[in-house]
Amino acid sequence: MSKSEVNEMSFLDHLEELRWHLIRSTLAIVLGGFIIFLNKAYVFGKLIQGPKDPNFITYRLLCSISKSIGLDDSFCINEMSFTIITTGMSDKFSIHVWTSITLGVIIAFPYILWELWKFIKPGLHDNEKKHSKLFIFSGSLLFFLGVLFGYYIIAPLSVNFLGGYTLIPGNDIMANPTISSYIGVLRSVVLASGLMFELPIIIYFLTKIGLVTPEFLKKYRKHALVVILILSAVITPPDITSQIIVAIPVLILYQVSIYISRYVIKKEQRRAA
Repeated sequence: MSKSEVNEMSFLDHLEELRWHLIRSTLAIVLGGFIIFLNKAYVFGKLIQGPKDPNFITYRLLCSISKSIGLDDSFCINEMSFTIITTGMSDKFSIHVWTSITLGVIIAFPYILWELWKFIKPGLHDNEKKHSKLFIFSGSLLFFLGVLFGYYIIAPLSVNFLGGYTLIPGNDIMANPTISSYIGVLRSVVLASGLMFELPIIIYFLTKIGLVTPEFLKKYRKHALVVILILSAVITPPDITSQIIVAIPVLILYQVSIYISRYVIKKEQRRAA
């Protein structure tokens, strides 16, 4: 589609174009969710139950690290002090469906990015259109890295802390969270981590449209640190160690975003010259 055609498109034409992109993205999510739905034994037996299993790779690594630095069994986890239950007749089926949809979004994310790119592509310059593959690859890579970080780092810390939290030492209230509550914790930390790792991509587009500059990002770095710590506190257990673990990679991504913004500004200046 040429620039003139884009300019001649009415608002309703843009809405119609957006509608078809959303429809195709939804179909991709449904397809991914259907594949997950058919593999419930692996999904719920391995993926969902993973952070609850004392033999989960994250717990074993923490145990090995604690022993290697002379802390004995301080970070070793031998059992989980809670049992997941269900209280409603249709709870298990509903959780099966919604978990499949959530994982379908994760699986279909590269295609969703592709549809997003096709929607904004007509309004870009020819040299910018050449970076479509880089946009899809980098956006998908960052999202999947965030999802893995959330699943293997934040989720085990959250499950272990919240599941083992005591109100009355030695005579505490029995913890039996529902399956919807347990999966809700996993879903929130995994998706939040995946979206937080998209920060460089977001900064790239905000710089392209002139909303942010490298100077702006550097000037408000301290404010960004406070926001990052608040976000870390929201999606992690309320202990300082977990918050630091989450904040460090996001701070690194923020610094990378400054370099990306600087690169975009220099490129725009060269084009203008």
